[in-house]
Amino acid sequence: MFVTTMIIATMTFAQAPKPVIIRNVTPLDAHSGVMATQDVLIVDGRIASMGQGLAAPSSATLIDGTGSFLSPGLWDMHVHLSYDDRFTGVMSKLFLDYGITSVRDTGGKLERLLPVLDAHYTPPAKAPRVFFAGPLLDGAPLVYGGDQDSGIGQSVVTTEEARLRVQQLHKAGVHFIKIYEMVTPDVFDAFVREADKLGLPIAAHVPLSMLASNAAPRVQSLEHLRNVEMDCAADAEALLEERREMLAGGRENDSDGMSLRRSIHTVQRNRAIANEDADRCDRVLASLRNTIQVPTARLNAMTQHPPFNDAGWTDVLSTLPASVRVDWIKAADYMDPESYRKQGEWTLQMLPRLVASDVTIGAGTDTPIGWAVPGYSLHRELEILVKAGLDTQTALAAATLVPAQFFGLEATLGKVAEGYRADLLLLQQNPLEDIRHSRSIRAVISRGAIVRDYREEQ
Repeated sequence: MFVTTMIIATMTFAQAPKPVIIRNVTPLDAHSGVMATQDVLIVDGRIASMGQGLAAPSSATLIDGTGSFLSPGLWDMHVHLSYDDRFTGVMSKLFLDYGITSVRDTGGKLERLLPVLDAHYTPPAKAPRVFFAGPLLDGAPLVYGGDQDSGIGQSVVTTEEARLRVQQLHKAGVHFIKIYEMVTPDVFDAFVREADKLGLPIAAHVPLSMLASNAAPRVQSLEHLRNVEMDCAADAEALLEERREMLAGGRENDSDGMSLRRSIHTVQRNRAIANEDADRCDRVLASLRNTIQVPTARLNAMTQHPPFNDAGWTDVLSTLPASVRVDWIKAADYMDPESYRKQGEWTLQMLPRLVASDVTIGAGTDTPIGWAVPGYSLHRELEILVKAGLDTQTALAAATLVPAQFFGLEATLGKVAEGYRADLLLLQQNPLEDIRHSRSIRAVISRGAIVRDYREEQ
Protein backbone atom coordinates (compact mmCIF):
# COMPACT_ATOMS: atom_id res chain seq x y z
CA MET A 1 0.00 0.00 0.00
CA PHE A 2 0.95 3.66 -0.24
CA VAL A 3 3.77 4.67 2.10
CA THR A 4 3.87 8.25 3.30
CA THR A 5 5.89 10.28 5.76
CA MET A 6 2.80 12.13 7.00
CA ILE A 7 2.45 12.90 10.69
CA ILE A 8 -0.26 10.89 12.43
CA ALA A 9 -3.23 13.06 13.35
CA THR A 10 -2.97 13.70 17.08
CA MET A 11 -5.00 15.34 19.79
CA THR A 12 -3.24 17.45 22.38
CA PHE A 13 -3.93 16.27 25.91
CA ALA A 14 -3.82 18.73 28.81
CA GLN A 15 -1.33 16.25 30.26
CA ALA A 16 0.06 12.88 29.24
CA PRO A 17 -2.43 10.06 29.88
CA LYS A 18 -1.80 7.93 32.95
CA PRO A 19 -0.37 4.46 32.36
CA VAL A 20 -2.98 1.72 32.07
CA ILE A 21 -2.53 -1.96 32.94
CA ILE A 22 -5.15 -4.42 31.70
CA ARG A 23 -4.84 -7.68 33.62
CA ASN A 24 -5.82 -11.12 32.40
CA VAL A 25 -7.30 -10.04 29.06
CA THR A 26 -7.44 -11.94 25.75
CA PRO A 27 -6.01 -9.79 22.92
CA LEU A 28 -7.14 -10.31 19.33
CA ASP A 29 -6.71 -8.67 15.96
CA ALA A 30 -7.19 -9.46 12.28
CA HIS A 31 -3.50 -10.29 11.85
CA SER A 32 -2.81 -12.66 14.76
CA GLY A 33 -6.33 -13.84 15.56
CA VAL A 34 -7.09 -14.67 19.19
CA MET A 35 -3.97 -14.57 21.37
CA ALA A 36 -3.17 -16.07 24.75
CA THR A 37 -4.73 -14.45 27.81
CA GLN A 38 -2.20 -12.03 29.32
CA ASP A 39 -1.56 -8.55 30.71
CA VAL A 40 -1.24 -5.46 28.51
CA LEU A 41 0.63 -2.36 29.74
CA ILE A 42 -0.01 1.01 28.09
CA VAL A 43 2.45 3.87 28.65
CA ASP A 44 2.62 7.23 26.85
CA GLY A 45 -0.10 6.28 24.41
CA ARG A 46 1.50 3.04 23.21
CA ILE A 47 1.38 -0.62 24.11
CA ALA A 48 4.58 -0.82 26.14
CA SER A 49 4.55 -4.55 26.85
CA MET A 50 2.41 -7.68 26.77
CA GLY A 51 2.83 -10.86 28.80
CA GLN A 52 2.11 -12.71 32.01
CA GLY A 53 2.36 -10.97 35.39
CA LEU A 54 3.65 -7.65 34.09
CA ALA A 55 4.97 -5.07 36.52
CA ALA A 56 3.22 -1.72 36.26
CA PRO A 57 3.88 1.80 37.57
CA SER A 58 2.11 2.56 40.84
CA SER A 59 0.28 5.38 39.07
CA ALA A 60 -1.24 3.04 36.48
CA THR A 61 -4.99 2.67 36.16
CA LEU A 62 -5.91 -0.99 36.66
CA ILE A 63 -8.50 -2.69 34.49
CA ASP A 64 -9.51 -6.25 35.25
CA GLY A 65 -9.85 -7.83 31.83
CA THR A 66 -10.87 -11.28 33.06
CA GLY A 67 -13.22 -12.85 30.54
CA SER A 68 -12.85 -9.90 28.15
CA PHE A 69 -11.22 -9.39 24.75
CA LEU A 70 -8.90 -6.56 23.69
CA SER A 71 -9.31 -5.46 20.08
CA PRO A 72 -7.81 -2.63 18.02
CA GLY A 73 -9.95 0.49 17.87
CA LEU A 74 -12.11 0.70 14.76
CA TRP A 75 -11.92 3.06 11.78
CA ASP A 76 -14.61 4.52 9.58
CA MET A 77 -12.90 5.05 6.22
CA HIS A 78 -15.58 7.30 4.72
CA VAL A 79 -17.04 10.15 6.78
CA HIS A 80 -17.94 13.81 6.26
CA LEU A 81 -17.43 15.66 9.53
CA SER A 82 -18.56 19.07 8.26
CA TYR A 83 -21.36 17.99 5.93
CA ASP A 84 -24.23 18.67 8.33
CA ASP A 85 -23.89 21.39 11.00
CA ARG A 86 -26.37 19.57 13.23
CA PHE A 87 -23.73 16.90 13.92
CA THR A 88 -20.78 19.18 14.62
CA GLY A 89 -21.08 19.10 18.39
CA VAL A 90 -21.81 15.38 18.81
CA MET A 91 -19.94 13.52 16.09
CA SER A 92 -16.69 12.92 17.99
CA LYS A 93 -18.49 11.64 21.08
CA LEU A 94 -20.63 9.30 19.00
CA PHE A 95 -17.60 7.88 17.23
CA LEU A 96 -15.79 7.17 20.48
CA ASP A 97 -18.90 5.82 22.19
CA TYR A 98 -19.12 3.19 19.46
CA GLY A 99 -15.39 2.40 19.53
CA ILE A 100 -14.36 4.27 16.38
CA THR A 101 -10.96 5.73 17.28
CA SER A 102 -9.93 6.88 13.77
CA VAL A 103 -11.82 8.31 10.81
CA ARG A 104 -10.99 9.28 7.25
CA ASP A 105 -12.82 12.47 6.24
CA THR A 106 -13.36 12.04 2.51
CA GLY A 107 -14.58 15.48 1.55
CA GLY A 108 -15.14 18.86 3.16
CA LYS A 109 -14.36 22.51 2.48
CA LEU A 110 -11.34 23.41 4.58
CA GLU A 111 -13.01 26.65 5.65
CA ARG A 112 -15.70 24.57 7.33
CA LEU A 113 -13.68 21.51 8.32
CA LEU A 114 -10.65 23.07 10.00
CA PRO A 115 -12.70 24.95 12.65
CA VAL A 116 -14.50 21.70 13.42
CA LEU A 117 -11.16 19.94 13.92
CA ASP A 118 -9.88 22.78 16.10
CA ALA A 119 -12.87 22.35 18.38
CA HIS A 120 -12.45 18.57 18.44
CA TYR A 121 -8.78 18.81 19.39
CA THR A 122 -8.98 21.59 21.99
CA PRO A 123 -8.61 20.13 25.52
CA PRO A 124 -10.56 18.80 27.31
CA ALA A 125 -12.34 17.63 24.13
CA LYS A 126 -12.03 13.97 23.19
CA ALA A 127 -12.03 12.92 19.57
CA PRO A 128 -10.93 10.13 17.25
CA ARG A 129 -7.89 10.56 15.04
CA VAL A 130 -8.99 12.44 11.93
CA PHE A 131 -7.27 12.08 8.57
CA PHE A 132 -8.75 14.51 6.04
CA ALA A 133 -8.69 15.20 2.31
CA GLY A 134 -10.20 18.65 1.96
CA PRO A 135 -12.72 19.28 -0.85
CA LEU A 136 -13.85 16.80 -3.48
CA LEU A 137 -11.63 17.54 -6.50
CA ASP A 138 -14.20 17.50 -9.25
CA GLY A 139 -14.53 18.72 -12.83
CA ALA A 140 -17.36 20.52 -14.62
CA PRO A 141 -20.22 20.69 -14.12
CA LEU A 142 -19.61 20.42 -10.39
CA VAL A 143 -21.69 17.81 -8.52
CA TYR A 144 -21.44 19.27 -5.00
CA GLY A 145 -21.13 22.99 -5.57
CA GLY A 146 -22.15 26.35 -4.21
CA ASP A 147 -23.78 26.43 -0.81
CA GLN A 148 -25.68 23.19 -1.31
CA ASP A 149 -24.54 20.21 0.73
CA SER A 150 -21.84 22.29 2.42
CA GLY A 151 -20.29 23.07 -0.98
CA ILE A 152 -17.86 20.19 -0.54
CA GLY A 153 -16.78 20.02 -4.19
CA GLN A 154 -14.30 22.13 -6.12
CA SER A 155 -14.17 22.39 -9.90
CA VAL A 156 -10.78 21.83 -11.56
CA VAL A 157 -10.76 21.86 -15.36
CA THR A 158 -7.11 22.20 -16.46
CA THR A 159 -4.01 20.17 -15.72
CA GLU A 160 -2.20 23.24 -14.38
CA GLU A 161 -5.07 23.96 -11.99
CA ALA A 162 -4.91 20.34 -10.85
CA ARG A 163 -1.19 20.51 -10.13
CA LEU A 164 -1.50 23.78 -8.20
CA ARG A 165 -4.54 22.62 -6.24
CA VAL A 166 -2.80 19.49 -4.99
CA GLN A 167 0.18 21.61 -3.95
CA GLN A 168 -2.12 23.99 -2.04
CA LEU A 169 -3.87 21.15 -0.25
CA HIS A 170 -0.53 19.59 0.68
CA LYS A 171 0.57 22.89 2.22
CA ALA A 172 -2.75 23.07 4.08
CA GLY A 173 -1.92 19.79 5.80
CA VAL A 174 -4.27 17.29 4.17
CA HIS A 175 -3.43 13.62 4.65
CA PHE A 176 -4.72 12.51 1.23
CA ILE A 177 -6.76 13.85 -1.69
CA LYS A 178 -10.17 12.85 -3.03
CA ILE A 179 -10.87 12.79 -6.78
CA TYR A 180 -14.50 12.92 -7.89
CA GLU A 181 -16.63 11.83 -10.85
CA MET A 182 -16.68 14.75 -13.29
CA VAL A 183 -12.93 15.09 -13.82
CA THR A 184 -11.51 14.53 -17.30
CA PRO A 185 -8.82 11.90 -17.92
CA ASP A 186 -6.06 14.48 -18.38
CA VAL A 187 -6.97 16.27 -15.14
CA PHE A 188 -7.19 12.91 -13.34
CA ASP A 189 -3.69 12.14 -14.60
CA ALA A 190 -2.40 15.51 -13.36
CA PHE A 191 -3.91 14.95 -9.91
CA VAL A 192 -2.29 11.53 -9.67
CA ARG A 193 1.15 12.65 -10.81
CA GLU A 194 1.26 15.59 -8.39
CA ALA A 195 -0.08 13.57 -5.45
CA ASP A 196 2.49 10.85 -6.11
CA LYS A 197 5.22 13.47 -6.17
CA LEU A 198 4.10 14.88 -2.80
CA GLY A 199 3.50 11.50 -1.11
CA LEU A 200 -0.27 11.94 -0.77
CA PRO A 201 -2.50 8.85 -1.02
CA ILE A 202 -5.56 9.18 -3.24
CA ALA A 203 -9.16 8.17 -2.64
CA ALA A 204 -11.40 8.42 -5.68
CA HIS A 205 -14.69 7.73 -7.31
CA VAL A 206 -14.28 6.25 -10.78
CA PRO A 207 -14.57 9.30 -13.07
CA LEU A 208 -17.49 8.98 -15.46
CA SER A 209 -15.15 9.79 -18.35
CA MET A 210 -12.98 6.76 -17.57
CA LEU A 211 -13.16 3.02 -17.05
CA ALA A 212 -12.67 1.61 -13.54
CA SER A 213 -9.94 -0.70 -14.81
CA ASN A 214 -7.94 2.31 -16.01
CA ALA A 215 -8.49 4.50 -12.96
CA ALA A 216 -8.17 1.95 -10.15
CA PRO A 217 -4.49 1.00 -10.49
CA ARG A 218 -3.48 4.65 -10.10
CA VAL A 219 -5.19 5.39 -6.77
CA GLN A 220 -5.06 3.87 -3.30
CA SER A 221 -8.81 3.51 -2.73
CA LEU A 222 -12.05 3.58 -4.68
CA GLU A 223 -15.30 4.55 -2.98
CA HIS A 224 -18.78 2.98 -3.15
CA LEU A 225 -17.94 0.54 -6.00
CA ARG A 226 -19.77 3.14 -8.07
CA ASN A 227 -19.18 3.07 -11.84
CA VAL A 228 -17.36 -0.25 -11.59
CA GLU A 229 -20.49 -1.97 -12.89
CA MET A 230 -20.26 0.04 -16.15
CA ASP A 231 -16.83 -1.45 -16.84
CA CYS A 232 -18.19 -4.97 -16.28
CA ALA A 233 -20.79 -4.60 -19.03
CA ALA A 234 -20.39 -6.36 -22.36
CA ASP A 235 -20.78 -2.98 -24.09
CA ALA A 236 -18.50 -1.09 -21.66
CA GLU A 237 -16.70 0.85 -24.41
CA ALA A 238 -19.97 1.99 -25.96
CA LEU A 239 -21.25 3.05 -22.53
CA LEU A 240 -18.05 5.04 -22.01
CA GLU A 241 -18.54 6.92 -25.28
CA GLU A 242 -22.17 7.59 -24.39
CA ARG A 243 -21.11 9.01 -20.99
CA ARG A 244 -18.50 11.23 -22.57
CA GLU A 245 -21.08 12.63 -24.99
CA MET A 246 -23.50 13.31 -22.12
CA LEU A 247 -20.73 15.00 -20.12
CA ALA A 248 -19.74 17.19 -23.07
CA GLY A 249 -23.36 18.19 -23.60
CA GLY A 250 -23.72 19.01 -19.92
CA ARG A 251 -20.67 21.27 -19.99
CA GLU A 252 -21.87 23.06 -23.12
CA ASN A 253 -25.32 23.67 -21.64
CA ASP A 254 -24.03 24.64 -18.20
CA SER A 255 -26.01 21.80 -16.64
CA ASP A 256 -26.39 21.17 -12.93
CA GLY A 257 -23.73 18.60 -12.03
CA MET A 258 -25.86 16.65 -9.59
CA SER A 259 -28.68 16.31 -12.11
CA LEU A 260 -26.33 15.36 -14.93
CA ARG A 261 -24.65 12.67 -12.88
CA ARG A 262 -28.04 11.31 -11.82
CA SER A 263 -29.14 11.21 -15.47
CA ILE A 264 -26.03 9.26 -16.49
CA HIS A 265 -26.50 6.78 -13.66
CA THR A 266 -30.20 6.38 -14.46
CA VAL A 267 -29.43 5.63 -18.10
CA GLN A 268 -26.50 3.30 -17.56
CA ARG A 269 -26.19 1.60 -14.17
CA ASN A 270 -29.04 -0.92 -14.24
CA ARG A 271 -28.48 -1.47 -17.93
CA ALA A 272 -24.84 -2.33 -17.29
CA ILE A 273 -25.71 -4.69 -14.44
CA ALA A 274 -28.19 -6.54 -16.68
CA ASN A 275 -25.59 -6.80 -19.45
CA GLU A 276 -22.58 -7.99 -17.44
CA ASP A 277 -19.87 -9.94 -19.25
CA ALA A 278 -18.50 -12.35 -16.63
CA ASP A 279 -15.10 -12.75 -18.27
CA ARG A 280 -14.69 -9.02 -18.72
CA CYS A 281 -15.76 -8.44 -15.12
CA ASP A 282 -13.14 -10.90 -13.89
CA ARG A 283 -10.52 -8.81 -15.70
CA VAL A 284 -11.93 -5.63 -14.16
CA LEU A 285 -11.75 -7.15 -10.67
CA ALA A 286 -8.15 -8.20 -11.31
CA SER A 287 -7.36 -4.54 -12.05
CA LEU A 288 -8.62 -3.60 -8.57
CA ARG A 289 -6.22 -5.84 -6.64
CA ASN A 290 -3.80 -3.11 -5.57
CA THR A 291 -6.54 -0.63 -4.72
CA ILE A 292 -8.65 -0.74 -1.54
CA GLN A 293 -12.37 -0.89 -2.27
CA VAL A 294 -14.57 0.96 0.24
CA PRO A 295 -18.03 -0.28 -0.81
CA THR A 296 -20.18 1.55 1.78
CA ALA A 297 -22.44 -1.48 1.57
CA ARG A 298 -24.89 -0.15 4.14
CA LEU A 299 -25.50 2.84 1.80
CA ASN A 300 -25.56 0.96 -1.51
CA ALA A 301 -27.80 -1.79 -0.12
CA MET A 302 -30.16 0.53 1.74
CA THR A 303 -33.13 -1.23 0.14
CA GLN A 304 -31.95 -4.62 1.41
CA HIS A 305 -30.81 -3.38 4.85
CA PRO A 306 -32.76 -0.24 5.84
CA PRO A 307 -31.48 1.07 9.19
CA PHE A 308 -34.93 2.01 10.42
CA ASN A 309 -35.88 -1.69 10.46
CA ASP A 310 -33.17 -2.39 13.04
CA ALA A 311 -34.30 -3.34 16.54
CA GLY A 312 -33.52 -0.39 18.75
CA TRP A 313 -33.46 2.21 15.94
CA THR A 314 -35.54 4.59 18.06
CA ASP A 315 -33.06 4.23 20.93
CA VAL A 316 -30.19 4.95 18.55
CA LEU A 317 -31.93 8.09 17.32
CA SER A 318 -32.26 9.26 20.93
CA THR A 319 -28.49 9.90 20.97
CA LEU A 320 -28.80 12.45 18.16
CA PRO A 321 -29.66 16.16 18.29
CA ALA A 322 -33.38 16.84 18.43
CA SER A 323 -33.48 18.39 14.94
CA VAL A 324 -31.99 15.22 13.47
CA ARG A 325 -34.33 12.93 15.43
CA VAL A 326 -37.40 14.77 14.16
CA ASP A 327 -36.13 14.43 10.60
CA TRP A 328 -34.76 10.88 10.67
CA ILE A 329 -37.71 9.29 12.47
CA LYS A 330 -39.48 9.77 9.12
CA ALA A 331 -36.71 8.05 7.15
CA ALA A 332 -38.91 5.20 5.95
CA ASP A 333 -41.32 7.72 4.42
CA TYR A 334 -38.53 9.35 2.40
CA MET A 335 -37.00 6.26 0.87
CA ASP A 336 -38.09 4.80 -2.44
CA PRO A 337 -37.24 1.12 -1.89
CA GLU A 338 -37.13 0.34 -5.61
CA SER A 339 -34.82 3.17 -6.71
CA TYR A 340 -31.60 1.42 -5.78
CA ARG A 341 -32.68 -2.20 -5.52
CA LYS A 342 -30.56 -3.39 -8.46
CA GLN A 343 -27.46 -1.50 -7.27
CA GLY A 344 -27.91 -2.96 -3.79
CA GLU A 345 -28.24 -6.50 -5.09
CA TRP A 346 -25.19 -5.98 -7.30
CA THR A 347 -23.10 -4.64 -4.41
CA LEU A 348 -23.97 -7.55 -2.12
CA GLN A 349 -23.18 -10.21 -4.72
CA MET A 350 -20.02 -8.39 -5.75
CA LEU A 351 -18.48 -8.38 -2.25
CA PRO A 352 -17.55 -12.08 -2.08
CA ARG A 353 -16.36 -11.89 -5.70
CA LEU A 354 -13.99 -9.08 -4.72
CA VAL A 355 -12.54 -11.14 -1.87
CA ALA A 356 -12.22 -14.20 -4.14
CA SER A 357 -10.28 -12.00 -6.57
CA ASP A 358 -7.88 -10.90 -3.78
CA VAL A 359 -9.26 -7.36 -3.71
CA THR A 360 -8.87 -5.59 -0.36
CA ILE A 361 -12.04 -4.29 1.33
CA GLY A 362 -12.13 -1.25 3.62
CA ALA A 363 -15.02 -0.33 5.92
CA GLY A 364 -16.69 3.05 5.49
CA THR A 365 -20.21 4.41 5.92
CA ASP A 366 -20.51 7.92 4.36
CA THR A 367 -21.86 9.18 7.69
CA PRO A 368 -23.97 11.25 8.21
CA ILE A 369 -25.29 10.84 4.65
CA GLY A 370 -28.18 8.42 4.18
CA TRP A 371 -29.29 8.12 7.81
CA ALA A 372 -25.86 6.95 8.93
CA VAL A 373 -25.56 7.46 12.68
CA PRO A 374 -21.84 8.18 13.37
CA GLY A 375 -20.21 5.13 14.93
CA TYR A 376 -23.32 2.97 15.02
CA SER A 377 -23.33 2.69 11.23
CA LEU A 378 -19.79 1.28 11.14
CA HIS A 379 -20.96 -1.75 13.12
CA ARG A 380 -23.86 -2.15 10.70
CA GLU A 381 -21.41 -1.98 7.80
CA LEU A 382 -19.33 -4.80 9.27
CA GLU A 383 -22.42 -6.92 9.84
CA ILE A 384 -23.62 -6.37 6.26
CA LEU A 385 -20.17 -7.29 4.91
CA VAL A 386 -20.33 -10.58 6.81
CA LYS A 387 -23.91 -11.28 5.75
CA ALA A 388 -22.77 -10.77 2.16
CA GLY A 389 -20.15 -13.50 2.54
CA LEU A 390 -16.98 -12.03 4.08
CA ASP A 391 -15.50 -13.91 7.03
CA THR A 392 -15.18 -12.13 10.35
CA GLN A 393 -11.40 -11.77 10.10
CA THR A 394 -11.67 -10.00 6.74
CA ALA A 395 -14.41 -7.75 8.09
CA LEU A 396 -12.41 -6.83 11.19
CA ALA A 397 -9.37 -6.13 9.02
CA ALA A 398 -11.51 -3.80 6.91
CA ALA A 399 -12.00 -1.56 9.95
CA THR A 400 -8.53 -1.88 11.51
CA LEU A 401 -5.58 -3.03 9.39
CA VAL A 402 -6.77 -1.90 5.96
CA PRO A 403 -7.29 1.79 6.84
CA ALA A 404 -3.83 1.88 8.44
CA GLN A 405 -2.39 0.37 5.25
CA PHE A 406 -3.98 3.13 3.17
CA PHE A 407 -1.78 5.64 5.01
CA GLY A 408 1.27 3.39 5.32
CA LEU A 409 0.73 3.18 9.09
CA GLU A 410 0.32 -0.57 9.48
CA ALA A 411 3.47 -0.70 11.65
CA THR A 412 1.83 1.49 14.31
CA LEU A 413 -1.96 1.12 14.04
CA GLY A 414 -4.44 -1.71 13.57
CA LYS A 415 -2.97 -4.44 15.78
CA VAL A 416 -2.71 -5.31 19.46
CA ALA A 417 1.06 -5.62 19.67
CA GLU A 418 3.99 -4.11 21.53
CA GLY A 419 4.97 -0.71 20.20
CA TYR A 420 1.58 -0.08 18.59
CA ARG A 421 -0.45 3.00 19.42
CA ALA A 422 -2.98 2.28 22.11
CA ASP A 423 -6.28 2.76 20.30
CA LEU A 424 -8.14 -0.19 21.79
CA LEU A 425 -11.52 -1.65 22.66
CA LEU A 426 -12.24 -3.83 25.67
CA LEU A 427 -15.03 -6.15 24.54
CA GLN A 428 -17.26 -8.55 26.42
CA GLN A 429 -17.31 -11.00 23.49
CA ASN A 430 -15.11 -12.09 20.60
CA PRO A 431 -15.86 -10.35 17.23
CA LEU A 432 -13.84 -12.98 15.35
CA GLU A 433 -16.46 -15.47 16.52
CA ASP A 434 -19.39 -13.22 15.60
CA ILE A 435 -18.82 -9.77 14.10
CA ARG A 436 -21.84 -8.46 16.03
CA HIS A 437 -19.69 -8.76 19.15
CA SER A 438 -17.84 -5.63 18.01
CA ARG A 439 -20.73 -3.82 19.71
CA SER A 440 -20.07 -5.45 23.12
CA ILE A 441 -17.88 -2.58 24.33
CA ARG A 442 -16.78 -2.40 27.98
CA ALA A 443 -14.24 0.40 27.55
CA VAL A 444 -12.70 2.56 24.82
CA ILE A 445 -9.05 3.61 24.91
CA SER A 446 -7.89 6.35 22.53
CA ARG A 447 -4.24 7.44 22.38
CA GLY A 448 -3.63 5.53 25.58
CA ALA A 449 -6.36 7.29 27.57
CA ILE A 450 -9.62 5.70 28.73
CA VAL A 451 -12.21 7.87 26.99
CA ARG A 452 -15.29 5.78 27.71
CA ASP A 453 -15.74 3.21 30.46
CA TYR A 454 -19.05 1.43 30.33
CA ARG A 455 -18.11 -0.63 33.38
CA GLU A 456 -18.77 2.43 35.49
CA GLU A 457 -22.35 2.57 34.17
CA GLN A 458 -23.19 -1.00 35.14
